[in-house]
Amino acid sequence: MKSIEFQIAKGEVYNEVAKTTSYTGAKMENDEDAYDRIFTTDEDKAMLERFWNESKNMVAGSLKKVLGIEQEVSDLYTLGLELSNSFDENLKESMQRSLFSFFVMNITSKWYTFTNKKEAESYAKSAATDMEDILRKAYFKKKPIRPTYE
Repeated sequence: MKSIEFQIAKGEVYNEVAKTTSYTGAKMENDEDAYDRIFTTDEDKAMLERFWNESKNMVAGSLKKVLGIEQEVSDLYTLGLELSNSFDENLKESMQRSLFSFFVMNITSKWYTFTNKKEAESYAKSAATDMEDILRKAYFKKKPIRPTYE
């Protein structure tokens, strides 16, 4: 088995969620209160924390067959996977980006169920697509390379 590890900083995820919600709120037409309603602030941290934990649970549940370690220490989430020896290491960075995107999109979709119901479903679908991407790559095996003798 091949062990790979990913790390996601909760603060970076929250910052990206704030950027996303800020942009959405600012771009809403015909809704003067949209920005104040949609944008996440420090006062919303308790709710965002719940969504963060729900997202971690979804990650662990989706990847339970290959889960090696899953922990959070000092706001740094670590996910370790035990994959086939044929796992293509070139996919690791892409998986890292998809994992980060999953957290952002999933938390944003949960937030939007309260503040922006019209867009909640599309963000949830995007989060699901990110998780599917991670799963496909985790189970992908690169073809063995035949040795050449000269």
